[in-house]
Amino acid sequence: MDRVFKLNPKIAVAIFVGTDLLCVAMGMGVPLLCILLGFFVGWYIAKRATVTTTNVKSILTEVLVYALVTSTFTFVVMGVIWGRTIPMLFDPGADFQNFGHPFILYDPKLSFIGWLVLMILVSPFLQLLTTIFGSYLTLLRWSK
Repeated sequence: MDRVFKLNPKIAVAIFVGTDLLCVAMGMGVPLLCILLGFFVGWYIAKRATVTTTNVKSILTEVLVYALVTSTFTFVVMGVIWGRTIPMLFDPGADFQNFGHPFILYDPKLSFIGWLVLMILVSPFLQLLTTIFGSYLTLLRWSK
């Protein structure tokens, strides 16, 4: 089992990138599965950090750095997917009514802005929080 946590970091990153892209694809551009993936990534990060060191400060620093890296990747993917729709905000003839997003703010254009903020900014932040939470739960549960 410890062999899994001693994977080459490049291979671990490649596995994460593939899994994150698969989660985005399965969610059709909505990163709900990426947010849930944060729990498993946090578990892996915490277990990997405890295999390499027992210093609490270095473990927590490693958890934070890797959580930031994973959420930054999701932020970039969401920026690529949803960022191309931002110019619609400046198009007076844009049809926000039939774009396909939920009307969360009861106005088509405001709902569209809210949807973009939710997809591009809030979702990667939630992934960051779930990754940190998952790793801290792992550290609490399986600490020696």
